[in-house]
Parts: sequence; C-alpha cells; structure tokens
Amino acid sequence: MTRWERERDEDASRAYVARFDELAEQGADLHGESRMVDALLARGSRVLDAGCGTGRVGADLARRGHRVTGVDLDPVLLDAARATGLLDVVRADLATLALPGERFDAVVAAGNVMIFVEPGTEAAVCERFAAHLVPGGVLVAGFATGHRYTPDDFDADLAAVGLVREHRFATWDLRPWRADADWAVTVARTPLD
Repeated sequence: MTRWERERDEDASRAYVARFDELAEQGADLHGESRMVDALLARGSRVLDAGCGTGRVGADLARRGHRVTGVDLDPVLLDAARATGLLDVVRADLATLALPGERFDAVVAAGNVMIFVEPGTEAAVCERFAAHLVPGGVLVAGFATGHRYTPDDFDADLAAVGLVREHRFATWDLRPWRADADWAVTVARTPLD
C-alpha cells in the first residue's frame, strides 16, 4: 500500500478532484509542469504521466500535441483522468509497472509522486521509470523537500538505474536550485546507447 492509499480514502480523493476543479474555475495556473516538460520534447512525443492523478498534466501535454499514457492506483483519480478523453489510462503500482513493449520519450512524475509511493520502493520506481524510457529519454520529477525521501536520495536512486541528472530547479518555473528550497524539480536522462 502506498502512502497515498494509506492517507486518503475515496472521499479524500473526490475532494482532491474538486480542489483542482475549483482552482481551474478561479483561473489558477495549473499548467506550469506541462509547459516545462513540453519545452523539453519534440512535438508528438510519447509521454508516461506517472502518478497521473486527475490527468491534469497529461491532458495538457496531450493538448500540446503529445501522446500520453497516464498511470495511477487511485480509481477516483483515474476516473477523472479518463474523463479528460485526452490520454490512455492504466491502473498500476509504479514500483511494479510493466507496460510490455511500451517505451516513452519522457516520464513525468509531478505532484509529489516520489514521496507518495510506498516508503522503501523509491529505487524500484526509478528502475521502472528507466525501463520505460527510450535511449536519450527524459525523466522529469518534482516533489516537496521536507520529507523522509530527499533530493539526494533521489539522485542516488537515479544513478543506480543509469539515469543521469541534468538539471535541478527549485520550482517548475525554473528558479535556480538552492539547498533550502521547499521543492525540487529534477530533469534526468537515459544514455543514448
């Protein structure tokens, strides 16, 4: 069971969906993650939205011309993602993710995905991300820094599966990384061969 599943029930998941609907109605900018990822990709790239939640990021990437598959465990959030009509949706645990024959130009893990997986499975999640990337594919992940799993832990897990960190930012709008940042946005890539 993931941290997300332990801490949230169906009502909490519905409240999460409603929260983002309300933010959208208020005109909040909900697309910073997808703008950043889009800038890294060629048009028509295949994207895995890992821990896709409501499909907010994946749907915006699809609107920007990418082919997106969303993966999550929460059935309420997956229903919301499916309702966008813009991405393929798969229910799976990221630590054991296996999409045979599927390789992606990018894996996006926005919205604290790495701190909501089952503690102790982060290395397995990184391995599954790497296994689903094409040579030269990019992983973009963002999570809050004030938790047990740190950016340094993430770097070690990335290196262990052959992903090379290229950049780290303090925000999705590319503010420079600093050690006391509340948020870490990491860009890593698989080797070309």
